[in-house]
Amino acid sequence: MEKRIERSGLDEQEPLVRLFVYGTLLPGFAGYRLLEPYLRGTPLPGRVRGRLVDAGAYPALVPGTGGEDRFVRGLWCELSGAALAEIDAYEEFYGIEETNDYERVWVRDADRPDCAGWTYIWPDSRGLAFADFDAWADKYQDGRGF
Repeated sequence: MEKRIERSGLDEQEPLVRLFVYGTLLPGFAGYRLLEPYLRGTPLPGRVRGRLVDAGAYPALVPGTGGEDRFVRGLWCELSGAALAEIDAYEEFYGIEETNDYERVWVRDADRPDCAGWTYIWPDSRGLAFADFDAWADKYQDGRGF
């Protein structure tokens, strides 16, 4: 039996994952090239609870608690399940109970509780200052992002 292939070259039967991206994985930034081959459909804007840390060349999301009114804006992307291994390597996530740069965690959209998926976080700010913006693209003011 022949597999049905979409124009993107991805197997239609492969499981999909949803990923919230907020930094260098956004369109217009260097990491987007990793997502693009696995992308299914159009990314949708969203917000998750937390704050951005500006680590220079990239941001980190520090999750917030349910009582905070701080949010990070980004995009929800539906991806082929095969994408996670490549993105895990990019984010230096090696697994649970490993020494990781970022942790991969399950989050829910702040405005649409039925929308949930994976994202990459830092558990704390690591002593860096929180950013004064809620979207990484706002740092550049050059039309990148969403």
